[in-house]
Amino acid sequence: MTDCVLGVDLGTSAVKVSAVTQSGEIIAQEGMDFPLNQPKPGYAEQNPNDWVNATTVAIVKLILNDSLKPEQIKGISYSGQMHGLVLLDEDNKVLRPATLWNDTRSTKQREEIMAKMGDRFVQITHNQPLEGFTLPKLLWVKENQPEIFAKAKTMLLPKDYLRFRMTGKLAIDYSDATGTVMLDVDKQAWSQEILDAFDIPASLCPPLVRSIDNTGNIDEWYSMYSGLLTDTVTFGGGADNACGAVGAGIDSPSKVLSSIGTSGVILKYEPQKETNYDGVLQYEDHAIPDAYYSMGVTLAAGFSLSWFKKTFAEKEDFTEVVDSAAKSTVGANGLLFAPYIVGERAPYADADVRGSFIGIDGIHKRYDFVRAVLEGIIFSFRDILDIYEKEGAKFDTVVSIGGGAKSPLWQQIQANIFNTKVVSLQNEQGPGLGAAMLAAVGLGWFENMQECTKVFVKFKDVFLPEEDDVAKYQKLHDIYKQIYPSTKQITHELVAYRRKNEEK
Repeated sequence: MTDCVLGVDLGTSAVKVSAVTQSGEIIAQEGMDFPLNQPKPGYAEQNPNDWVNATTVAIVKLILNDSLKPEQIKGISYSGQMHGLVLLDEDNKVLRPATLWNDTRSTKQREEIMAKMGDRFVQITHNQPLEGFTLPKLLWVKENQPEIFAKAKTMLLPKDYLRFRMTGKLAIDYSDATGTVMLDVDKQAWSQEILDAFDIPASLCPPLVRSIDNTGNIDEWYSMYSGLLTDTVTFGGGADNACGAVGAGIDSPSKVLSSIGTSGVILKYEPQKETNYDGVLQYEDHAIPDAYYSMGVTLAAGFSLSWFKKTFAEKEDFTEVVDSAAKSTVGANGLLFAPYIVGERAPYADADVRGSFIGIDGIHKRYDFVRAVLEGIIFSFRDILDIYEKEGAKFDTVVSIGGGAKSPLWQQIQANIFNTKVVSLQNEQGPGLGAAMLAAVGLGWFENMQECTKVFVKFKDVFLPEEDDVAKYQKLHDIYKQIYPSTKQITHELVAYRRKNEEK
């Protein structure tokens, strides 16, 4: 009988639970969906009990369907959707639906935070108080549902509520705590200055733990509910981006993560808590103890490609559409694409800028447009890497995951635009694998995360920069960087015009 750990990946629409052995082999995996409620435009809510029920069903499936024996399961850790707000009363009962990371109702509260604290807030948290973060959501409840706020005794994030229901113990790990923008990053403690500024009781903030810390055994109630043994140990876990970085082997300053999903992320390991990008890039505690990470987000990375495919090649095979870009040339025969089709996050925090094709010529074919989209997404990533290089960062490997790792052509484009070696993973399990790795280290199977990475994370394809194309892309990126300042005002006016007409 092989011992294993469970990595619980609690996403926005589903949970996936992976059973992983000490050799890094995934021996079983089960998942379960749960609903997302959007009662009004801009609202995104979930019932926290749905997370518990879905996770339990997945665990029961592992035991019944995959013949995983409860005594095999030595530890459990968690990756969770970030920033979501769960409020509990004095009896630890949920007071209202959880407000999720993609809920945007708190613009007024974000503006109030900056009006009251300004640069001091960014200095403490290393982040801007974006609507997606937890503090603006908490202030929204305080201002709009004061009777609920008055009853609130504890604040948790999604995966921490799930862990609480399994163990009966309240805690939040540092990587998720930084995402609340209520943590003093330099002091590694809840910011009393922020709490005082907005009249938030310090008692709302749960105890802080490291991602590999023991957070208690499965309690008797959950043992009866799930079939797990009370001998099974839980560990702190981490935010999904932190766990995704762990699962991709981002465990040293020389590695950068390039992730293309609906949005796109460039994530960099940071060894020092004092580093501060003044809110231009997000800055968070890593799930690796005493380490940190920064990240820049392109809002419409994979979404730009899926939009193009749906609009201009709806009935065609996705892979064939992407591969057609090989018929074009570096620079798409003089065509550039700016992927700002839903606004932008980094390095331009601009909700109203919009995308564009620049340089359209009568010679261009559809495959040139596909190539321009692929390159434009990576040029937007290059903008983020420029910030790092300006600060003196050195890195020699980019780990490509998501859509960008599924196309050899797109991986080579990344290597040439980044002028850095690009590698993909043999087993791309991301946050779920990262969570399992935290449990493996917490149990003492490995001395540290770096030793665990050597066993659990295996690289596959390697793409090296091609000197001639690197030089071409550097010139093209210089041109690309002129698109945002040149089109900002025009696209803002077009967005305003459209909104005005929509209101009529």
